[in-house]
Amino acid sequence: MHFLRSHWLFQHVVLKSLPVNVLILAMSNAYFDEYENLEIHELMLKDRPRQTAYYNAILGNKALFKDKVVMDVGAGTGILSAFCAQAGARLVYAVEASNVATKVALDLIEDNGLTNVVKVIQSRIEEFVLPAEAEKVDIIVSEWMGFYLLHEGMLDSVLLARDKFLKEDGLLFPSECTIFVAPCAVPSLFDDWHSVDGIKMNTFANKLRSQKSSRPEVMHLNPKDLLHEGVVFHWMSLLDVNASDLDSIQFKEVVTAQKAGNHQGFCIWFEVRFPSDDESESVVLSTSPLSPQTHWKQCVVVLPEESCESLEEKSPIAFQITMKRSAGDMRKYNLEVDLLDPNTEEHPMPCPCHMTKCILTEAHLKMMDTS
Repeated sequence: MHFLRSHWLFQHVVLKSLPVNVLILAMSNAYFDEYENLEIHELMLKDRPRQTAYYNAILGNKALFKDKVVMDVGAGTGILSAFCAQAGARLVYAVEASNVATKVALDLIEDNGLTNVVKVIQSRIEEFVLPAEAEKVDIIVSEWMGFYLLHEGMLDSVLLARDKFLKEDGLLFPSECTIFVAPCAVPSLFDDWHSVDGIKMNTFANKLRSQKSSRPEVMHLNPKDLLHEGVVFHWMSLLDVNASDLDSIQFKEVVTAQKAGNHQGFCIWFEVRFPSDDESESVVLSTSPLSPQTHWKQCVVVLPEESCESLEEKSPIAFQITMKRSAGDMRKYNLEVDLLDPNTEEHPMPCPCHMTKCILTEAHLKMMDTS
C-alpha cells in the first residue's frame, strides 16, 4: 500500500440553479452570466428527483406557507417561487441576479397568474434591500447546491440572506445538509481499458487518467462500485452555520470494506433535508449512487495508480479528506486526500475490520454484553 497526499482544485462550471427578479439592480458578474444559458435551466428542470423534492417539500407543507412572506434566493426561472405562491404564501420575493429574471421568470409568473403574490427582482442578494417598512421574511427557499454540495459557493449568499432578511423563528428550505464519502472502484478509468474489443488500452488509460488528474470526476457511479455504503463527512444545519465555517472542512476516518474490490478512488455525494410539519415525513433530496440519478451526479476523487489496491472484504481503509476554499476563487474548493496507515490510525469502536486488534476488541465487547 502506498500512502499519499494529493491535491485537486475543482474547476468545473457548475450546473445548478440560480437567481430570479423584476426590479433591475445593477450588477455584472461572469458567474451569473453563465446562468443566462437556458440549457442550464433545462438540465435542472428535467432533473426529476430535484423537481419532485422541492415540489413535495413546498406543496406538501401548505400549512407552513399559508399567508407567509417568502424569499427565493437565486430564483432562476421562478418555478420555486411559483410553488410557494401555490402553497399559499402571501408574498414571495423572487430574487435573481441574472437577466433570466426579466427574460424568463417574469413571464413565468405572469403566465401562471401569480403577479399579485410573486415580485421578481433582478439583483444580487448582497445588494437587495427590502422595501421601506416591509417586514422580514418567514421562509427562505433556495436551490443553491453545487457539486459535492459546496462547489459554487452560493450557500454564502443564502446565509447572508438568512442573517439580513429572515425572522428569528423563520425557516429555510432546505434546512439541513449532509456530505457523505465512500471508497470505491472506478472501472471506467481503470478496468474497462484492459481490453477494448480485444485490444489492450492500458497505456491510453494511464494517459487519460493523467490528463484528468487535476480535478475530480463528476460522474454517475454504479452502486456496485461502492466498497462501502458511505460515512458522514460533514453535517450542518443552515439555521446556525456561518460562512466562515465553510472555509475549511476536514474529515479523518477508518472504514471497513464491505465487499471485495479494487480501491481506486473516493466517491462524494450529498443529501439535503427540508422542514416539515411532521419530521418523520421530511422530504430528503439525495445524490447518492443508490438514489435516482440527478444532474449533480457524484464527485469521485480518483487515486493515482500506484495507490490503488485490490482489497478483501473487511479490509480497513484509513484516509483524511480536506475541503478548503481556493484563495484565487472563493466559489471553488481545493480537495486534498491523504491515504493513511490503518495500522497506526485509531479505529472506530467497535470496528468490523479483519485486523487482529479489532477482532479481539469486538470479541471482548460481545463477552461483556452477554455477561
